[in-house]
Amino acid sequence: MEKDYLDSVISCFVCASADRAGEHCILSYSPFHSSNTKYDPENLGFISTERIRVLLATHGSELDPHKLEVLLALADGNADGKICYQDFVNLMSNKRSNSFRRAILQGSRQLKGCSLRDEVGLGLSQRLIRHVAYETLPREVDRKWYFDSYTYCPPPWLILAITIAEVAVFLYYGFLLDCLVLQVSSPSFLKSPLPYHPQLRAHAWRYLSYLFMHTGIEHLSLNMAMQLLVGVPLEMVHGALRIGLVYLCGVLAGSLAVSVTDMTAPVVGSSGGVYALVSAHLANVVMNWSGMKCQFKLFRMAMALVCMSVEFGRAVWLRFYPPAFPPCPNPSFVAHLGGVVVGLTLGVVVLQNYEQRLQDQSLFWIFFCAYTLFVLCAVFWNIFAYSLLDVRLPPPP
Repeated sequence: MEKDYLDSVISCFVCASADRAGEHCILSYSPFHSSNTKYDPENLGFISTERIRVLLATHGSELDPHKLEVLLALADGNADGKICYQDFVNLMSNKRSNSFRRAILQGSRQLKGCSLRDEVGLGLSQRLIRHVAYETLPREVDRKWYFDSYTYCPPPWLILAITIAEVAVFLYYGFLLDCLVLQVSSPSFLKSPLPYHPQLRAHAWRYLSYLFMHTGIEHLSLNMAMQLLVGVPLEMVHGALRIGLVYLCGVLAGSLAVSVTDMTAPVVGSSGGVYALVSAHLANVVMNWSGMKCQFKLFRMAMALVCMSVEFGRAVWLRFYPPAFPPCPNPSFVAHLGGVVVGLTLGVVVLQNYEQRLQDQSLFWIFFCAYTLFVLCAVFWNIFAYSLLDVRLPPPP
């Protein structure tokens, strides 16, 4: 039905070529459609809000009600009294541009009609999608857009796959070392090819693979709980690519931060990636406090901070606890801090730009360039600083 509606409008003004300049669209039209003069008499590539309202009144029943609301908001919010044809096509084809977002946000009135929370008669899967929308998105327009667009295809596979792999690795080494609590106390724990160790820092894969190893069941349980409760909803909304970017950047920043600031310590655990996701989510909630409509948000935010503090406190205590096999120290806690920094920079930009192109965001490029510079500096530090500073490293495992 929506396709028929789109076709009826496209027949009124058909785009033959497009030239984008800044935020404006300039479109030329096919001379074979006489109705162009009816809806775009000046041939400028725009349709007036009055005429779009006539179309909405005629064909609105064929549209999804949420998309109809967004179109009405777009019409009301444009101070020039006209709508770019490309913005309309972006909406109908599930593509949204920055200019379209601003047209909605600068609307002169609030969206009318019931909110998504008031809708009744929804199935279990629809209620889950609505719950995730209110957990992660601060704007009602975005929540309705997500509710209409999400199809569970693909499912949130990335965070689930990482979690399953972490549990599998933990159980494997648990049986191999015959230890589930404080596996780090086993003399063979660091002999695995996965953990980061300063003597083996030339093994590049260890800067990422350490995320699959954990010091014990208490370490794995806290990380897994935060990873699933926060990571899965974020992946459902923002996709595996964006959430994977934030997660892996946090993991890599964690190991590199340890190699620079805690040069003699090994690293294990997924805390760098977990703290990147949780920090980004909490910062997004705080920055959009009035718009976030999730239930008990203050209590839940406090609980998230408590869990993060408990896990970080456990890591600090373990780092300075006398090691079971000196002179090798216990794993470092600095990876947590590296993840937090990534979450408060790259992560916030990703979560703030739902359905927007990250490559169009100047802040994304600023933080991405800063992150790349940090990685390059850390690589050179690992190559030259250890010998120049004559750091006394523990023996290899």
